Amino acid sequence: MSRKIGRIVAASLATLAVAATAGCVAGGGSGDGAGSSSTIELWTHAGGNEAELGVITTIVEDFNASQDEYTVEVTDFPQDAYNDAVVAAATAGDLPCIVDIDGPNVANWAWAGYIQPLGLPEETYDGQLPGTLGVIDDEVYAYGFFDVALAMFSRESTLNDAGVRIPTVDDPWTGDEFDEALAKIDGLGRYDQAVDFGTGGGGEWIPYAYSPLLQSFGGDLIDRSTFETADGALNGPEALEWAQWFRGLVDSGYMAQTSGEDATADFVNGTSGILYTGNWADATVRDAFDDAVVLPPPNFGDGPKIGAGSWQWGLTTGCDEVDGARAYLEFAHDTKYFVEYGEATGLIPATLDAAEEIPAFAEGGDSRIYLELANQFAVVRPETAAYPFISSVFQKATQDILSGGDPQAILDKAVSDIDRDIEQNGGYTF
Repeated sequence: MSRKIGRIVAASLATLAVAATAGCVAGGGSGDGAGSSSTIELWTHAGGNEAELGVITTIVEDFNASQDEYTVEVTDFPQDAYNDAVVAAATAGDLPCIVDIDGPNVANWAWAGYIQPLGLPEETYDGQLPGTLGVIDDEVYAYGFFDVALAMFSRESTLNDAGVRIPTVDDPWTGDEFDEALAKIDGLGRYDQAVDFGTGGGGEWIPYAYSPLLQSFGGDLIDRSTFETADGALNGPEALEWAQWFRGLVDSGYMAQTSGEDATADFVNGTSGILYTGNWADATVRDAFDDAVVLPPPNFGDGPKIGAGSWQWGLTTGCDEVDGARAYLEFAHDTKYFVEYGEATGLIPATLDAAEEIPAFAEGGDSRIYLELANQFAVVRPETAAYPFISSVFQKATQDILSGGDPQAILDKAVSDIDRDIEQNGGYTF
């Protein structure tokens, strides 16, 4: 596969200005030869996240102590400044060797020439959740230590009082059952809305949360057989059915057109009967209700779907110590570090072996359902360099649909915008 370099977009911040926002973490000792070892720079978005940064630091210190040929040094950025820092460094030709990447951006960064295939042995990824790998044309460009899972939360008392069965991963609600459940919950007269889909959120939340619903109806953000057009996927009959259904929840009064800023807090305070969010809300909901239940997403015809792909690690094209960077990435891909990530962050461990070592995610654990959802229903956002643009178009289209605009016209416009962008960028081919 040929790679075209030089498509790097203009940096939104000057390199020095962005670098000034970063904090540095010492790489740790590397034995007697540390003074003459080659330095490998590693950048992360985890600045300010003590739990995640703590695990990264541990891995780096362990690697540095395990040999004396290379010394990994960490620079941590606050998440809001991180992507700008990488773009600025790429523009200046000064990328570090190792970067972490938000999963949906892997293909775009590969196309832009930021990152290259990891080049690790294929068996490295045995037992890894597919959604935690950045794969392009059958090559792995990035791997992650964790993922998150979308789910629904409710209370046994709510569902029992409404006469609604509690769905399971093996037997989720159908679309009709879900609609009937909302009608029955609404009939209790207990909640402002039967369901809270987090419609007050914006940005990447919109495609992460709502494109799986679109996919469950049988539509998609793009035709994944070619990644050359959104026509038929985003504006076909299945996509139109999704759009009409989603807006219909507002028209029926089952869902707010724009929910509160904190959907989890609103749910805990009794605003809605069902909450649609991610497993990050688990502790808050369980602490609030001793009869809390975690529900899989409904099957609207093409199977239940949830989003996939969180932060992952990649190897840059600007690295002048490729062997050392690969040695670090292979060293880091050890079950014990996946376990440490899971225990420190509470997020889903990216390998099945690690999950079995964490009681909450092991068979019978309270959080096991999230691993099952991620393993069975997760769909990565389209693995195309066009994704950032697709995301922005879908965000606007969804908001316009929720505002009561004509669904077919909105979806047709979205397809036209996406296809034009793909054409203008030469199909985003490598």
